[in-house]
Amino acid sequence: RSVPERMVLFSFPVSKRALWDPTPMGDVIGSHITYYRNLKVSMMEKTLRLAYRHAKQNEKELFCFFLGSLAVDEDGEGVTLTIDRFDPGREV
Repeated sequence: RSVPERMVLFSFPVSKRALWDPTPMGDVIGSHITYYRNLKVSMMEKTLRLAYRHAKQNEKELFCFFLGSLAVDEDGEGVTLTIDRFDPGREV
């Protein structure tokens, strides 16, 4: 696959000592979670409703977190992101 234009290549800061040779070798590859795997997102309805209600009540910027887990499927072809908790966060 080709590398999308919005992706940024890795670059490391200059240092006095290096543990590896920093010169590029080989072709450029993408490093994105969906580059080689199919992504599935699973969210509980209760979590989604709570987030929606919180967003409707807040008229200004919304600070919040979704918490969950990431797992590689048994066949190794996909990644499943399971979101099971909503944390409204704090403004401070």
